[in-house]
Amino acid sequence: MLCNLCPRECGIDRSKSLGYCRMGELPKIARIAPHYDEEPIISGSRGAGTIFFCGCSLRCVYCQNYDISSGDIGAVINPYQLSEEYRRLEDMGVHNIEFVTPTHYIDAILESLDIYRPSIPLIYNSSGYDKVSSLKRLDGIIDIYLPDFKYSDDALALRLSGCADYTKTAVDAISEMIRQCGSPITDDGIIKSGVIIRHLILPSHVRNSIGVLELIKEKFGTDIPVSLMAQYFPAGRAADHPDINRRITKREYDKVLDKLCELKLDGYAQDMASADKRYVPVWDYNN
Repeated sequence: MLCNLCPRECGIDRSKSLGYCRMGELPKIARIAPHYDEEPIISGSRGAGTIFFCGCSLRCVYCQNYDISSGDIGAVINPYQLSEEYRRLEDMGVHNIEFVTPTHYIDAILESLDIYRPSIPLIYNSSGYDKVSSLKRLDGIIDIYLPDFKYSDDALALRLSGCADYTKTAVDAISEMIRQCGSPITDDGIIKSGVIIRHLILPSHVRNSIGVLELIKEKFGTDIPVSLMAQYFPAGRAADHPDINRRITKREYDKVLDKLCELKLDGYAQDMASADKRYVPVWDYNN
Protein backbone atom coordinates (compact mmCIF):
# COMPACT_ATOMS: atom_id res chain seq x y z
CA MET A 1 0.00 0.00 0.00
CA LEU A 2 1.32 3.45 -0.91
CA CYS A 3 1.04 5.55 2.24
CA ASN A 4 -0.94 8.79 2.15
CA LEU A 5 -2.17 8.73 5.75
CA CYS A 6 -0.74 12.12 6.73
CA PRO A 7 -0.73 15.47 4.91
CA ARG A 8 2.78 14.78 3.57
CA GLU A 9 1.27 12.16 1.22
CA CYS A 10 4.71 10.69 0.58
CA GLY A 11 3.21 7.77 -1.40
CA ILE A 12 5.84 5.31 -0.18
CA ASP A 13 5.16 1.59 0.21
CA ARG A 14 6.01 1.38 3.91
CA SER A 15 6.00 -2.42 3.85
CA LYS A 16 9.22 -2.12 1.82
CA SER A 17 10.69 1.32 2.65
CA LEU A 18 10.47 3.98 5.34
CA GLY A 19 7.97 6.78 4.83
CA TYR A 20 8.45 10.49 5.51
CA CYS A 21 7.63 9.58 9.12
CA ARG A 22 10.84 7.46 9.13
CA MET A 23 8.76 4.38 9.96
CA GLY A 24 7.71 1.16 8.28
CA GLU A 25 4.22 -0.29 8.12
CA LEU A 26 4.04 -2.00 11.54
CA PRO A 27 3.89 0.08 14.73
CA LYS A 28 7.16 0.85 16.43
CA ILE A 29 6.67 1.45 20.15
CA ALA A 30 8.88 3.35 22.62
CA ARG A 31 6.80 3.01 25.78
CA ILE A 32 3.50 1.57 26.99
CA ALA A 33 2.61 2.39 30.60
CA PRO A 34 0.29 4.41 32.84
CA HIS A 35 1.09 8.11 32.50
CA TYR A 36 0.26 10.53 35.30
CA ASP A 37 1.40 13.88 33.86
CA GLU A 38 -1.41 14.64 31.43
CA GLU A 39 -4.23 17.10 32.15
CA PRO A 40 -6.01 16.19 35.42
CA ILE A 41 -9.20 15.08 33.64
CA ILE A 42 -7.11 12.66 31.55
CA SER A 43 -4.63 11.20 34.06
CA GLY A 44 -6.94 11.26 37.07
CA SER A 45 -5.72 9.09 39.95
CA ARG A 46 -5.00 5.93 37.94
CA GLY A 47 -3.18 7.40 34.96
CA ALA A 48 -3.71 7.36 31.21
CA GLY A 49 -2.74 4.11 29.49
CA THR A 50 -0.27 5.77 27.16
CA ILE A 51 1.20 4.21 24.04
CA PHE A 52 4.11 6.23 22.64
CA PHE A 53 4.54 5.50 18.93
CA CYS A 54 7.85 6.18 17.19
CA GLY A 55 8.21 8.41 14.16
CA CYS A 56 6.36 11.58 13.22
CA SER A 57 5.08 13.44 10.16
CA LEU A 58 6.60 16.70 11.44
CA ARG A 59 10.26 17.64 11.81
CA CYS A 60 10.15 19.77 14.97
CA VAL A 61 13.74 20.72 15.75
CA TYR A 62 12.86 21.17 19.44
CA CYS A 63 10.91 17.92 19.93
CA GLN A 64 11.11 16.78 23.56
CA ASN A 65 10.59 13.23 22.33
CA TYR A 66 13.28 13.66 19.67
CA ASP A 67 14.88 10.30 20.45
CA ILE A 68 11.73 8.45 19.37
CA SER A 69 10.40 10.82 16.71
CA SER A 70 13.70 10.87 14.83
CA GLY A 71 15.88 8.18 16.37
CA ASP A 72 16.18 4.41 16.21
CA ILE A 73 14.63 3.57 19.59
CA GLY A 74 11.65 1.25 19.98
CA ALA A 75 10.29 -2.23 19.32
CA VAL A 76 8.16 -3.26 16.34
CA ILE A 77 4.89 -5.05 17.12
CA ASN A 78 1.95 -6.32 15.07
CA PRO A 79 -1.74 -5.38 15.49
CA TYR A 80 -2.50 -8.49 17.56
CA GLN A 81 0.31 -7.65 20.01
CA LEU A 82 -0.99 -4.08 20.16
CA SER A 83 -4.46 -5.35 21.04
CA GLU A 84 -2.97 -7.43 23.85
CA GLU A 85 -1.39 -4.28 25.26
CA TYR A 86 -4.86 -2.74 25.51
CA ARG A 87 -5.91 -5.68 27.69
CA ARG A 88 -2.80 -5.29 29.85
CA LEU A 89 -3.41 -1.57 30.38
CA GLU A 90 -7.07 -2.16 31.18
CA ASP A 91 -6.07 -4.77 33.77
CA MET A 92 -3.84 -2.12 35.38
CA GLY A 93 -6.92 0.06 35.93
CA VAL A 94 -6.03 3.08 33.76
CA HIS A 95 -8.75 5.59 32.91
CA ASN A 96 -8.22 5.45 29.14
CA ILE A 97 -5.98 4.28 26.29
CA GLU A 98 -3.94 7.15 24.81
CA PHE A 99 -2.31 6.89 21.39
CA VAL A 100 0.58 9.39 21.20
CA THR A 101 1.69 10.42 17.67
CA PRO A 102 -0.51 7.79 16.01
CA THR A 103 -1.18 9.44 12.62
CA HIS A 104 1.09 7.19 10.53
CA TYR A 105 -0.22 4.02 12.22
CA ILE A 106 -3.97 4.49 11.72
CA ASP A 107 -4.23 1.31 9.63
CA ALA A 108 -2.57 -0.85 12.30
CA ILE A 109 -4.57 0.79 15.10
CA LEU A 110 -7.86 0.11 13.33
CA GLU A 111 -6.83 -3.50 12.74
CA SER A 112 -5.88 -3.92 16.40
CA LEU A 113 -9.24 -2.50 17.50
CA ASP A 114 -11.01 -5.04 15.29
CA ILE A 115 -9.23 -7.71 17.34
CA TYR A 116 -10.02 -6.16 20.70
CA ARG A 117 -11.85 -2.94 21.52
CA PRO A 118 -11.14 -1.73 25.09
CA SER A 119 -14.09 -0.79 27.25
CA ILE A 120 -12.42 2.47 28.32
CA PRO A 121 -12.18 5.68 26.22
CA LEU A 122 -9.63 5.96 23.41
CA ILE A 123 -7.55 9.14 23.06
CA TYR A 124 -5.89 10.34 19.84
CA ASN A 125 -2.99 12.62 20.86
CA SER A 126 -1.41 14.22 17.80
CA SER A 127 0.56 17.19 16.52
CA GLY A 128 -2.57 18.62 14.91
CA TYR A 129 -0.95 18.00 11.53
CA ASP A 130 -3.54 15.46 10.43
CA LYS A 131 -5.39 14.67 7.23
CA VAL A 132 -9.17 15.07 7.41
CA SER A 133 -9.84 11.96 5.30
CA SER A 134 -7.73 9.87 7.70
CA LEU A 135 -9.51 11.32 10.72
CA LYS A 136 -12.89 10.45 9.18
CA ARG A 137 -11.91 6.80 9.36
CA LEU A 138 -11.76 7.20 13.15
CA ASP A 139 -15.28 8.63 13.47
CA GLY A 140 -17.18 6.67 16.12
CA ILE A 141 -13.98 4.92 17.24
CA ILE A 142 -11.92 7.63 18.95
CA ASP A 143 -13.62 9.13 22.01
CA ILE A 144 -11.22 11.96 22.86
CA TYR A 145 -9.00 14.07 20.64
CA LEU A 146 -5.97 15.81 22.14
CA PRO A 147 -4.38 17.78 19.27
CA ASP A 148 -1.60 20.30 19.46
CA PHE A 149 -2.14 23.64 17.75
CA LYS A 150 1.48 24.68 17.36
CA TYR A 151 1.56 27.58 14.94
CA SER A 152 -0.37 30.54 13.62
CA ASP A 153 2.76 31.55 11.65
CA ASP A 154 3.48 29.22 8.73
CA ALA A 155 6.94 30.73 8.16
CA LEU A 156 7.82 29.70 11.71
CA ALA A 157 6.24 26.29 11.16
CA LEU A 158 8.38 25.80 8.07
CA ARG A 159 11.58 26.78 9.84
CA LEU A 160 11.04 24.82 13.04
CA SER A 161 8.88 21.88 11.87
CA GLY A 162 9.53 21.62 8.13
CA CYS A 163 5.89 22.32 7.39
CA ALA A 164 4.68 25.23 5.22
CA ASP A 165 0.96 24.47 5.48
CA TYR A 166 0.58 23.80 9.20
CA THR A 167 -1.99 26.42 10.19
CA LYS A 168 -4.76 25.61 7.70
CA THR A 169 -4.11 21.88 8.02
CA ALA A 170 -4.45 22.06 11.81
CA VAL A 171 -7.60 24.20 11.63
CA ASP A 172 -9.21 21.73 9.22
CA ALA A 173 -8.11 18.71 11.28
CA ILE A 174 -9.30 20.13 14.60
CA SER A 175 -12.60 21.13 13.00
CA GLU A 176 -13.11 17.49 12.02
CA MET A 177 -12.16 16.32 15.52
CA ILE A 178 -14.71 18.70 17.03
CA ARG A 179 -17.35 17.56 14.54
CA GLN A 180 -16.81 14.00 15.75
CA CYS A 181 -16.47 14.49 19.50
CA GLY A 182 -17.51 18.03 20.45
CA SER A 183 -16.71 19.68 23.77
CA PRO A 184 -15.61 17.52 26.73
CA ILE A 185 -18.03 15.38 28.69
CA THR A 186 -16.74 14.20 32.06
CA ASP A 187 -17.83 11.72 34.68
CA ASP A 188 -16.55 12.04 38.24
CA GLY A 189 -13.87 14.46 37.04
CA ILE A 190 -12.53 12.23 34.22
CA ILE A 191 -13.05 12.99 30.54
CA LYS A 192 -15.15 10.45 28.65
CA SER A 193 -15.39 12.19 25.28
CA GLY A 194 -14.55 15.48 23.60
CA VAL A 195 -11.67 17.63 22.38
CA ILE A 196 -8.95 19.51 24.27
CA ILE A 197 -6.55 21.67 22.26
CA ARG A 198 -2.97 21.93 23.47
CA HIS A 199 -0.55 24.75 22.75
CA LEU A 200 3.14 24.78 23.66
CA ILE A 201 4.55 28.27 24.25
CA LEU A 202 7.87 28.71 22.42
CA PRO A 203 10.54 31.17 23.64
CA SER A 204 10.84 34.37 21.57
CA HIS A 205 7.52 33.68 19.82
CA VAL A 206 4.76 35.08 22.01
CA ARG A 207 3.16 36.60 18.91
CA ASN A 208 2.78 33.10 17.44
CA SER A 209 1.09 31.88 20.63
CA ILE A 210 -1.28 34.84 20.76
CA GLY A 211 -2.14 34.18 17.11
CA VAL A 212 -2.95 30.56 17.92
CA LEU A 213 -5.28 31.57 20.75
CA GLU A 214 -7.01 34.12 18.54
CA LEU A 215 -7.50 31.49 15.83
CA ILE A 216 -8.95 29.05 18.36
CA LYS A 217 -11.46 31.68 19.48
CA GLU A 218 -12.30 32.64 15.87
CA LYS A 219 -12.63 29.11 14.47
CA PHE A 220 -13.86 27.06 17.44
CA GLY A 221 -15.39 29.52 19.91
CA THR A 222 -15.00 29.09 23.66
CA ASP A 223 -16.56 25.64 24.19
CA ILE A 224 -13.35 23.72 23.47
CA PRO A 225 -10.85 23.98 26.35
CA VAL A 226 -7.25 24.97 25.72
CA SER A 227 -4.33 23.42 27.57
CA LEU A 228 -1.56 26.02 27.70
CA MET A 229 1.78 24.25 28.08
CA ALA A 230 4.84 25.89 29.64
CA GLN A 231 7.01 22.77 29.58
CA TYR A 232 9.37 23.88 26.80
CA PHE A 233 13.08 23.33 27.27
CA PRO A 234 15.72 23.13 24.50
CA ALA A 235 15.72 19.58 23.13
CA GLY A 236 16.49 17.85 19.87
CA ARG A 237 18.30 20.32 17.61
CA ALA A 238 17.09 23.48 19.36
CA ALA A 239 20.70 24.53 19.97
CA ASP A 240 20.96 25.21 16.22
CA HIS A 241 18.29 27.90 16.58
CA PRO A 242 19.34 30.67 19.01
CA ASP A 243 15.83 32.11 19.31
CA ILE A 244 14.52 28.90 20.91
CA ASN A 245 17.65 27.74 22.70
CA ARG A 246 16.32 28.61 26.16
CA ARG A 247 13.26 28.13 28.36
CA ILE A 248 10.39 30.61 28.21
CA THR A 249 10.45 33.54 30.61
CA LYS A 250 7.75 34.38 33.14
CA ARG A 251 7.01 37.54 31.17
CA GLU A 252 6.41 35.50 27.99
CA TYR A 253 4.25 33.03 29.90
CA ASP A 254 2.19 35.78 31.53
CA LYS A 255 1.56 37.53 28.19
CA VAL A 256 0.12 34.35 26.67
CA LEU A 257 -1.85 33.50 29.81
CA ASP A 258 -3.29 37.04 29.86
CA LYS A 259 -4.45 36.58 26.25
CA LEU A 260 -6.09 33.24 27.16
CA CYS A 261 -8.05 35.03 29.89
CA GLU A 262 -8.83 38.06 27.71
CA LEU A 263 -10.33 35.79 25.05
CA LYS A 264 -12.32 33.96 27.75
CA LEU A 265 -10.95 30.60 26.65
CA ASP A 266 -11.49 27.87 29.22
CA GLY A 267 -8.91 25.20 29.99
CA TYR A 268 -5.65 24.55 31.79
CA ALA A 269 -2.41 26.46 32.37
CA GLN A 270 0.67 24.37 33.06
CA ASP A 271 3.09 25.43 35.77
CA MET A 272 6.46 26.71 34.54
CA ALA A 273 8.17 24.16 36.77
CA SER A 274 7.09 21.55 34.22
CA ALA A 275 9.95 22.66 31.94
CA ASP A 276 12.23 19.92 33.21
CA LYS A 277 13.86 16.96 31.45
CA ARG A 278 12.85 14.65 34.28
CA TYR A 279 9.29 14.69 32.94
CA VAL A 280 10.39 13.09 29.66
CA PRO A 281 9.41 9.40 29.86
CA VAL A 282 11.95 6.59 29.87
CA TRP A 283 11.80 4.84 26.49
CA ASP A 284 11.86 1.30 27.79
CA TYR A 285 9.37 -0.70 25.74
CA ASN A 286 10.57 -4.18 24.77
CA ASN A 287 8.05 -6.66 23.41
